[in-house]
Amino acid sequence: MSNKKYEFTGETKEWCGHTLHRIRAIVDIAYAKAGEVGGWIESESNLSEYDNAWVYGDARVYGDARVYGDAWVYGDARVYGDAWVYGDAEVYGDARVYGDARVCGDARVYGNAEVYGDAWVCGNARVSGDAEVHGNVKVCGNAMVFGNARVKQSSDYIVVKNCWSSMRWFTYTSSNKKWKVGCFRGTGEELIRKAYADSETSGKCYEAIVRAVEAIEEATKEDKNNE
Repeated sequence: MSNKKYEFTGETKEWCGHTLHRIRAIVDIAYAKAGEVGGWIESESNLSEYDNAWVYGDARVYGDARVYGDAWVYGDARVYGDAWVYGDAEVYGDARVYGDARVCGDARVYGNAEVYGDAWVCGNARVSGDAEVHGNVKVCGNAMVFGNARVKQSSDYIVVKNCWSSMRWFTYTSSNKKWKVGCFRGTGEELIRKAYADSETSGKCYEAIVRAVEAIEEATKEDKNNE
């Protein structure tokens, strides 16, 4: 079956062991006019033939990755592996989406952000800056992950957001029983003392989270002992 929306220009480049082809629109679509040159894909399976999805600029889509629907991948973005970008989603800047990741809905992934593993970014979510989202997690709704944030699922990490003041993400590592909050590194008791020294509200909030994590670990320990 011939392609209905774009053709290969004949220009190719080698990238990470893949031969990529520059594309050109052959009909008007939402993001390009007929004759307009787009970005790079490895094969027609990477970019849907029939809808408004488009790859533009120096963006590259390869491997078993798919871009379809009204999605747009542009700038220096990379989508590869088994990743899917669809719906009205946009991936741009120097962003990377790979592994089995999904970016969909009205989601935006941009800057130097990375979404990978089995992660999903959907709805109106935004992932930007140097942020990373990976593992078996979903970032949905109006969620925003930005800066140097890391969101992942791991048996060793619990990631929490400070929603009462700084809006920063902070982490607890179960293997060493330590908390990382900004420049602070230490135990739960040390964190609580420091937080109360800052303010009563901060102290109460951090203490509640530390105690909740302790309760989770205790419950998990009991389950393991009963196996």
